[in-house]
Amino acid sequence: MMEFLTGVKQKETVGIQEILEGDYKGKCVKINGAVHNIRDMGDVAFLILRKADGLVQCVYEEGKTDFNIKELKEESAIEASGVVAMEERAPFGFEIRLKSVRVLSKPDEVLPIAVNKYKMHTSLEARLAMRPVSLRNVRERAKFRIQEGLVRGFRDFLHSQGFTEIHTPKIVARGAEGGSNVFRLDYFNKKAELGQSPQFYKQTMVGVYDRVFEVAPVFRAEKHNTTRHLNEYIGLDFEMGYIDGFEDVMAMETGFLQYTMELLEREYHKELKMLDVSLPAVDKIPSVRFDKAKELVSEKYNRKIKNPYDLEPEEELLIGRYFKEEYDRDFVFVTHYPAKKRPFYAMEDPADPRFTLSFDLLFKGLEVTTGGQRIHDYQEILAKMEKRHMEPEDIASYLMIFKYGMPPHGGLGIGLERLTMRLLDEQNVRETSLFPRDVTRLEP
Repeated sequence: MMEFLTGVKQKETVGIQEILEGDYKGKCVKINGAVHNIRDMGDVAFLILRKADGLVQCVYEEGKTDFNIKELKEESAIEASGVVAMEERAPFGFEIRLKSVRVLSKPDEVLPIAVNKYKMHTSLEARLAMRPVSLRNVRERAKFRIQEGLVRGFRDFLHSQGFTEIHTPKIVARGAEGGSNVFRLDYFNKKAELGQSPQFYKQTMVGVYDRVFEVAPVFRAEKHNTTRHLNEYIGLDFEMGYIDGFEDVMAMETGFLQYTMELLEREYHKELKMLDVSLPAVDKIPSVRFDKAKELVSEKYNRKIKNPYDLEPEEELLIGRYFKEEYDRDFVFVTHYPAKKRPFYAMEDPADPRFTLSFDLLFKGLEVTTGGQRIHDYQEILAKMEKRHMEPEDIASYLMIFKYGMPPHGGLGIGLERLTMRLLDEQNVRETSLFPRDVTRLEP
């Protein structure tokens, strides 16, 4: 017999939000989830059910529940039936007094780590090795719900500003930045790399849609094993055309942060509270020139300037500390980076070509964004490549966009895991990567 699907199937089971928003007090409901914890008190037992959006307290009573609690294991998937009762001490202010339990599946082994504890008290290494299990812990889950909020804010805000979402290839003939820190691969007997950045493609797409963004993985074959580097991370990238200057890009990022902090406060309040996160002030973000920033921290903290062309991690921390102490700000834009430390496509400052019309955004002393204005004139970019002894034939398809005309444009790339790490005050970027890839870790 022929059957037709007509849309999402309505389930008999209810969710937490449905119970909170509906008139379910005293009514019998069905709810499913994983058995997070069992507290057996004899005649009465509390069965804590874990669902995507939180924990539900269920009460087992000897003689009233048609099931033997002794047969139930933690991490079993169940469907429970029971009566909703108000209970202010329970999560969400209600509990379910169980009538029956149907086991959908049960684990073969006891969990190796205590995911049902509020804090697991295990090392980061142990949590990463047991990642499929450790992520079930409510605090671990909360981190990645907040990270979802950051991506959602990025996407929703840019849509509201007339940006088009794009998806660009990650297998490329040549990386945007060049250099040795690329993952090389054999692509049907051709040389290929994993993309270090969607830079060339997002610039190309400015010629198509004016304003574009992408949320996608970025690959960097950096061999150092630090608390701030990953070999694969998620980049929040955007590029915008018809700009008056790189300040337009900084202003757009400020708007994204303002929109996103409001979204987190409004819709991720439970997770923020669970992790004791205070959202940073983003009503205004200070901006300081690269050379001025170095001078300020050198004077205030009596630190000699060692490298005039780059910021060392310690200097970034001190810049963050300076703006926290002087202006009570967690974010600061550092502008006009030296041309020596920026890629060939970065536009030089007409007032002083030693510097570029570019910036980094530091969050609590850590670089979370790099951006700026790009060269859009064909002859100018050819001249810059010649100065750097680069061969135009190597990136002919990229240069094509300028040959046939491009508007003034600029953009940025944000490291999602770093942004989350700083927001949550974590000390290691692996804490805010679902399945981190570093120099030693290829699984799980």
